[in-house]
Amino acid sequence: MPISRLQKLQPLLAEKGLDALLVSLPENYRYLSGFTGSSGWLLISYSQAILATDSRYSEQARQETHDFEIVQIKQALASWLPGMASSLGWHKLGFEADHVCYSDYHKLCETIKAIKVNLELIPTTGLVEHLRSIKEPAELGLIIKAAELTDAAFAHIKSTTRAGVTEKETAWEIEKFFRLNGSEGVPFEIIVASGPDSALPHARPTERAIKPGEPVLIDMGARIGGYCSDFSRALCLGKADKTLQEIYNIVLEAQLTAIDRIEPGMAACEADKLARDVIERAGYGSNFGHSLGHGVGLAIHELPTLSPTSPDLLEDDMVFTIEPGIYVAGYGGVRIEDTVTLEKGKIKVLTKSAKVLQQD
Repeated sequence: MPISRLQKLQPLLAEKGLDALLVSLPENYRYLSGFTGSSGWLLISYSQAILATDSRYSEQARQETHDFEIVQIKQALASWLPGMASSLGWHKLGFEADHVCYSDYHKLCETIKAIKVNLELIPTTGLVEHLRSIKEPAELGLIIKAAELTDAAFAHIKSTTRAGVTEKETAWEIEKFFRLNGSEGVPFEIIVASGPDSALPHARPTERAIKPGEPVLIDMGARIGGYCSDFSRALCLGKADKTLQEIYNIVLEAQLTAIDRIEPGMAACEADKLARDVIERAGYGSNFGHSLGHGVGLAIHELPTLSPTSPDLLEDDMVFTIEPGIYVAGYGGVRIEDTVTLEKGKIKVLTKSAKVLQQD
């Protein structure tokens, strides 16, 4: 992996007054080292880069990483980390507070006290995640491939879905298409929700049969080379009633407004407001309860966060979703979502499927 990623991280340690950082979030250690195993820790200082993992993954780590010293460990974190940190002369060790669980932290503190080493554990948040939010060209290329596969999957499901097919059957057909055409599984459970079920933003597919004239909400994504896409469309098999068409048009206007007006340097909360204002003016403000979008990369939800309270600033080369929605309990819902990037000052839409409600 490019050493530049470590070079970008190491100065941040000085800003936080750290001797080293323990990286435990899988997406973060993959980003920095290339290691794809499900169990491992990185220890990064100004002069050292260590990958610690157990015997199941040590050979894999040697094959996947080139700039890290591989250390094979046998027991729990508390049994080896305090002694290793002390032997390396570290006294202030940062850790990823959003990922290290309390029980591990408590055991580490007990061990530090028991063996009497001069080591302070310092919680950190978002150090690697902020680096990950700006995509390199190779990363963007993988996301584009995932987006292209998502568009192909949507075209396939539009051509095969018909009234009478269940939500579960439709979701499986999508997942099967992804897996048969190169996706590394799916980054989240596919959503197919019809009729009143579509009013649940994170509904799970059921045995309910899709009926003509009702909303069908589909939310799906692919994963290529570790990188994700995220995409939603609302469909209607047959003729939509007046309410559904009205809601759909409002959501589409909200999304297109955000796509047209988001630019680098904009606060993420302002980006959210662009779409939210359209929905509120139409009288459906209380029916749009989630944020406008979220970053997409090695994780399906990462920085930046496009919400009414987000402190994030949007920059060129960020990848995120734009996904306004309206959900009416007992009736149904509409969400239109695309994966996009900021490129040379403008939004570039990566998922390119048409936005057409009625499927005749």
